[in-house]
Amino acid sequence: MINTSLLNDAEIKASVEIALAEDIGSGDLTAALVSNKPVVANLICRDEAVLSGRPWFDSCFKLLDDSISIDWKLNDGASMHRNDVICQIQGPARPILTAERTALNYLQTLSAVATTTRQYVDAVAGTGCIILDTRKTLPGLRKAEKYAVSCGGGQNHRIGLYDAILIKENHIHEAGSVCQALKQATKTVDAEVLIEIEVENLVQLKQAIECGAKRVLLDNFPLKTIPEAVAMAGSTVETEVSGNVTLANVKSIANCGVNYVSIGALTKNVQAIDMSLLFAF
Repeated sequence: MINTSLLNDAEIKASVEIALAEDIGSGDLTAALVSNKPVVANLICRDEAVLSGRPWFDSCFKLLDDSISIDWKLNDGASMHRNDVICQIQGPARPILTAERTALNYLQTLSAVATTTRQYVDAVAGTGCIILDTRKTLPGLRKAEKYAVSCGGGQNHRIGLYDAILIKENHIHEAGSVCQALKQATKTVDAEVLIEIEVENLVQLKQAIECGAKRVLLDNFPLKTIPEAVAMAGSTVETEVSGNVTLANVKSIANCGVNYVSIGALTKNVQAIDMSLLFAF
């Protein structure tokens, strides 16, 4: 399900304003070479992909000229095919040309995140395993990229440091032990806040379970060890795998019975989807 709670009009506008200012600066020198007559432009997909980013794309044009209209042919989360017309844009030529690159930067990047996510989701279909994102996002695009993950069929891990606790290696070291870290965490937040602890081996996993962990992150566990870890966790402790997950091995990991697989590459290793905005003549 697409996580529309991540769509905040004010935040989207602020993000787009910064992006437009970065590109336009003191003015679009090239757009001044053309007339400002009304035009029609088609946005065409050049890849097999999943669409994401419509709110940011729309905002790029609307902030420059509110008279520009956009007729979308596909919704966020829809599959796109080569040469599909994604939307049609009508309005004055100059603001359309000025907004073009910034709008495409958002749409190509977020569609790439959604597309990669869909590949992982499809790979684990039928296993019951859920694909999660991480905090390894592009600065300034955290909610946008996590929205894109949901467009691809994945789910969101914590949005930031403020909505859940993930106890990692350095936290455990500073706390003194797995158990001490968990005890401190439970004193820190309300009962409904997710507390998860990262473990690096079966010894730490056993300690976490004995100290009341409800969810454990198996960090870089060898594939052959994951079934034993899942068995140790049983039905009362949720398991998540992270580290060195690829499309080639994600189904094997999921088949071990883990509840979640979190993948930084969904938002970190982004290869933009190819799209073209062409005037209709």
